[in-house]
Amino acid sequence: MGKLEAIAPDQIVCLGDVAGYNANPNEVVDLLREREIPTLMGNHDAAASGLEEPWFFNERAQAAIAWQCDRLRDDNRQWLKSLPVQIPFGESFLAVHGSPGSRDHYILDWLDAIGQFEFLANTPVRACFFGHSHLAGLFAEKGTRPSAESITRYTLTAQNRYLINPGSVGQPRDGDPRAAFGLLEMQSMTFEFHRVEYNTLLAARKVVDAGLPVILARRLDRGR
Repeated sequence: MGKLEAIAPDQIVCLGDVAGYNANPNEVVDLLREREIPTLMGNHDAAASGLEEPWFFNERAQAAIAWQCDRLRDDNRQWLKSLPVQIPFGESFLAVHGSPGSRDHYILDWLDAIGQFEFLANTPVRACFFGHSHLAGLFAEKGTRPSAESITRYTLTAQNRYLINPGSVGQPRDGDPRAAFGLLEMQSMTFEFHRVEYNTLLAARKVVDAGLPVILARRLDRGR
């Protein structure tokens, strides 16, 4: 949280999947609860809390979910079960986990994005922030890239609509192992992607020591 504390944003919103992988589910949930950070329910949160069965997860993910389900404290399990599936904020912003249409839908490319822009067509939402894929990215409805001050900072115009994935804090999958998050500046209507180095080796060692699938540890250093 060091870089976030230096930035000191007015509000933090977590897009979900705070449980389901790695070896510190209670510590992560405790941090979010202690800081009263608005948090969405991800598909892994639903499974790790026992709200849903993990039938559609691969074998490694199922093993991690079973491990976490056994170790989550009951108060944290109930907190995960109580999380919302959407969080509107500001006058025209929406936070979701997978997509505006479904917590479990992926937005991976322009074809996925087109369908979600159609879903938002009759809503006041100008920018929808999502997670789920672990891939940082930005889609603009009108097809042209928004004006960019740098490779990571974009101006959002009132004439366009956006789908924005700030990336993953705990398990990036775009080849960059650094934790990813985004910063929305409402006054200037800019969005900036951020990356922060953290001790991936320590996190990976905890995964291995917990007896979780080794590939879950290896992917932390690879960022995919």
